[in-house]
Amino acid sequence: MEDPYTPTSQASVASAVKRGVDVAVSATALLVAAPILVVVAVAVLLGMGRPVLFRQHRIGRHGREFTILKFRSMADGGDAFSPGDDQARLTPLGRWLRATSLDELPSLWNILRGDMSLVGPRPFPTSYRDLYTPDEFRRHDVRPGLTGLAQVNGRNELGWAERFAYDLYYVERWSLRLDARILARTAVAVLRRQGISAPGAATAHEFRGTAKEEAVPATAGSGSR
Repeated sequence: MEDPYTPTSQASVASAVKRGVDVAVSATALLVAAPILVVVAVAVLLGMGRPVLFRQHRIGRHGREFTILKFRSMADGGDAFSPGDDQARLTPLGRWLRATSLDELPSLWNILRGDMSLVGPRPFPTSYRDLYTPDEFRRHDVRPGLTGLAQVNGRNELGWAERFAYDLYYVERWSLRLDARILARTAVAVLRRQGISAPGAATAHEFRGTAKEEAVPATAGSGSR
């Protein structure tokens, strides 16, 4: 009979608890936020037209693909990920939605479905798949998250080396306590509207493969404290 206190059993229980929290919180949030979802959807429809929702293929756990749902924030939105055009395409309403993170609300459905988790490395477009190093691809050993360690430590202001360092730190040291700390820090980051845009960009810089323009931070785990 398996010892329920072995690390494997503890990890299985913790994973089950994490998934249970994801389901409970996302389902509750969708119900509570339903009026907000309707108001934002109408605002997007009137301000930018159809489609109201932005859909894009992203890389999920173990490399499986899924379609992420977000409120549209750009004119002439589509499936293509082209940050170079973001400055011209981002509308005033879209800027506000991103600043308040309201554009992320539809992603609660992805969490409820099991595509994502409340906390984990952010899911990136499938066009990035062949650009990762094997070590970087380990960020997909867990479900991607609505928020994550990189998001509370700079978000889009971080360079790619730093983002991956935080992601891998999370994968290697994940715990329910770490998730709780990240969620608490996310609330503060959203209220302060931190790291919404990368320096010199309207949103984020496109990943073109690992560049050695910066060193991986020596204290990648600082976000866990």
